Amino acid sequence: MRTRIRRIAVAVTVSAVLPLALTACSDAGSKDEASGSASAASSDGPDMGGSSSASGSDSGSDSDSDSDSAGTMSEPFGPACSSVPKDGAGSFDGMAQDPVATAASHNPALSTLVSAVKKAGLVDTLNNAKDITVFAPTNDAFAKIPKADMDRLLNDKAMLTKVLTYHVVGQKPAPKDLEKGSFETLEKSRLTTSGSGGSYKVDGSADVVCGNVKTANANVYIIDSVLMPKS
Repeated sequence: MRTRIRRIAVAVTVSAVLPLALTACSDAGSKDEASGSASAASSDGPDMGGSSSASGSDSGSDSDSDSDSAGTMSEPFGPACSSVPKDGAGSFDGMAQDPVATAASHNPALSTLVSAVKKAGLVDTLNNAKDITVFAPTNDAFAKIPKADMDRLLNDKAMLTKVLTYHVVGQKPAPKDLEKGSFETLEKSRLTTSGSGGSYKVDGSADVVCGNVKTANANVYIIDSVLMPKS
């Protein structure tokens, strides 16, 4: 009888303890899951680092943008540049492949200048020259000259040569060099330049309307008036 009572007591004790043990296990499991979640959240740290990396990449893009902005200083500038053909031999890329007299012949706005250069026999002189700059008057620039004076100029080869070679400088000044410049011409006198910020004058009268145009052997600054030698 005592043995039977003892067994019942043990069974009751086990029944009472077992739910407590299961609850404890359940709590431990919850803590483990919470701990696992915390670890997972903590492991998200590298993703934040990735965001920082993306920010660094954006910073690099700003740098590239600044470089591009700086790079545009070497590009053609001026209001008349928009009328230059976008492709073909007369485009900026096309003109860069040819020596200056040939390159100018592909630009419709310079046809009067090209005719004058041919009449003076200067095509080979200009095409074979090295590292020169040509201040190239447009057709409209020549049209400012009274017809009688223009006809007289075209029929006087010595004077025509003198005028045309006055437009040629034996070096390649960058735009910033035009801010306050004085350059010896092939005609052997000097022309002056002034201005800033993409707005420049030559000899105080002619405006640069499309500047820093590259050809195979020259820089070209297209101007809106014909320059006349001092003497």
